[in-house]
Amino acid sequence: MHALVLGGYGAVGALTTAALRERGHTASTAGRDPRRADRPCDLSEPGLRGYRDALEGVDVVVNASGAEDPALVSAAAEQGAAFVDATATTHYVRAVEELRPRSPVLLSVGLAPGLTNLLAAAVHADAPGEDPLDLAVVLGAGEEHGAAATAWSLGLLGRTFPDPATGAPVRNFTQGHAFDLPGLGRRRLYRADFSDQHALTRDLGRPVRTRVGLDSRTLTAGLALLTHVPGASRMPTGIHGLGTDAWVALAQCGTARRWARGRGQSLATAHVTAWAATLVGGLAAGVHHLHEVAGLDDLPADLPLTVGGALHTG
Repeated sequence: MHALVLGGYGAVGALTTAALRERGHTASTAGRDPRRADRPCDLSEPGLRGYRDALEGVDVVVNASGAEDPALVSAAAEQGAAFVDATATTHYVRAVEELRPRSPVLLSVGLAPGLTNLLAAAVHADAPGEDPLDLAVVLGAGEEHGAAATAWSLGLLGRTFPDPATGAPVRNFTQGHAFDLPGLGRRRLYRADFSDQHALTRDLGRPVRTRVGLDSRTLTAGLALLTHVPGASRMPTGIHGLGTDAWVALAQCGTARRWARGRGQSLATAHVTAWAATLVGGLAAGVHHLHEVAGLDDLPADLPLTVGGALHTG
C-alpha cells in the first residue's frame, strides 16, 4: 500500500509515517516544507493543484496535518484514493459524512476518537440497552504536542455544543463527573466536544457522553475554571512540564468497563491510525467510522498500549 501522509513530518504525522513503514507500506510525506516533504504541496492552495499532483500513485491519504477541509477528501476520492482522518472536530466530521465519495473514507481512527469508539462498542455489546454510556479520557499534560493540536484543545474553552442525545447546550469543561481510572485512581473529568460521542449516540442508539481531563489534577481543575473566562482560549500553551505522558481512555455503563492506557498519546494515535489505514482496502466506497469496520479484539497485539476491563456482575 502507498500512503500519502498529510503533515507527515509533524508531531503525529512523523510517528504515523514511521508506523506505516514499520508495517511494510510505502509512506510519502506531504506538506508545505520542501525540505521535509517527499511531495511538497500547500493544502490551502486554491484548487488544490499541488495536492492533486501529490496524489499520483497513492492508495490512501492519511490526514495528520490538522487541515479540516472536505475538499481534500473529495479530491482524493476523485483520483481513486481512500482517505483516513483521526480528527475529533464534530462539525468537520459531519461535513465529511455528507459527502458521497467514490472511495472509502474512514473516520474516528486515533485515540479519541478511535480507541474510544472501539471501547464504547465493546461495552455496548457487554451491556446492551438504552442507558447512558460514558467515555472518560485523560491525556498527559507532560507530552509536548504540535501547535495545531494544542490550539484545537484550547479552542474548546468557553464554547458550547449540543448534547448528542438531547440537543441541550453543553459548555466545554463543565458537568464534572468522577471516574475510577486504571493507574490513576479517582479523577474528576469534564464534558468536551469530541466527535466520538455524536457518532456513537447515533450508531449505538443510546446516549454517549465524552468527558476529558489531564493527568495533572491542577490543570484539569484549571480548565474547568478557564472555560468561564472570556479569551481563555488564547492563553499561553507552554504547560507540558506540569504532567507526564501517561494517558487513559475508558468506556463504562454500570458495571461494564473497557479501558486502554499507555504512554504518549501521539504515539498511540499514530499507531492506531496506521493500523486503521490498512483496513480501507476491504471497505466499500462511502464514509465509515472505525467502530463500524473493526472491533476491540481486532487491535494488533504490537500496538504501544494495554487494553483491559470486562463485564462485572458482582
